[in-house]
Amino acid sequence: MPTPAGTVAGMRLAVLVSGTGTILDAMADAGLPVSFVVADRPCRAIEVAEGHGIPASVVERDSFGDDFDRTAYTEKLTAELEAADIDLIAMAGFGTILEQPVYERFAGRILNTHPSLLPAFPGWRAVDEALAHGVQVTGCTVHYAELEVDSGPILAQETVPVLSDDDVASLHERIKAVERRLYIDTIRSLLEVSPTGEVPGGGHE
Repeated sequence: MPTPAGTVAGMRLAVLVSGTGTILDAMADAGLPVSFVVADRPCRAIEVAEGHGIPASVVERDSFGDDFDRTAYTEKLTAELEAADIDLIAMAGFGTILEQPVYERFAGRILNTHPSLLPAFPGWRAVDEALAHGVQVTGCTVHYAELEVDSGPILAQETVPVLSDDDVASLHERIKAVERRLYIDTIRSLLEVSPTGEVPGGGHE
């Protein structure tokens, strides 16, 4: 995969996925240096990775119930990322909330995107809640991920108007179109760093 102009040579980006892989596909098409893809379940995103020639691994959850050991799962996934010598992680529709080990090992180097203008409407039902609250404008946010869900310093936001005839599906599709572009632009800007290869803004608490 070609390295974008201005990107630090050797910078290794991992993408965490759970679904169809539309964000991953857009990242690869845009030439981001995705080095590794990890899914928490078998999903189409793994086929997308393979189609782009990107190494991929399924670190599968053993449960979606109350007996799920989230810490043990996080440690297993973190070990996969460490073994791949990853510098920066982008969550792309990743469906498992992770625990402290990954945030300790990759402090300030995990990114997430969310379909609202955080801090408004955190959580899984952001688009539903925007419509339920009757807001005229919503949008998307790219931020550093931390242990608390949908928290962490905000890197970029862009607004999306709510139309009078919008339902959850139509509004979400328009948000996703903006979200893909904003996420790619933000990651590219983070990769265009000093010769030391340090990620700007990383290492915060």
